[in-house]
Amino acid sequence: MTDKVWVLWFEQEREEGEDTELLIGVYRTEETANAAISRLKDQPGFRDYPQGFHAYETPLDKDSWEEGFARV
Repeated sequence: MTDKVWVLWFEQEREEGEDTELLIGVYRTEETANAAISRLKDQPGFRDYPQGFHAYETPLDKDSWEEGFARV
């Protein structure tokens, strides 16, 4: 069993308005995360921003955010 997974996000920054951040899925390998990108990249919305896909290798059973936050 692996102690890491690949988390796939679609992220689009906008100068005006809300940014788009979509959690696409969690995958066992980088290859399966990339396969998801291949399946989705031609779908409406995604096809207009192909650079919006980002896969991150993430350890399991570890906090990803260890600090508080403040709204600006």
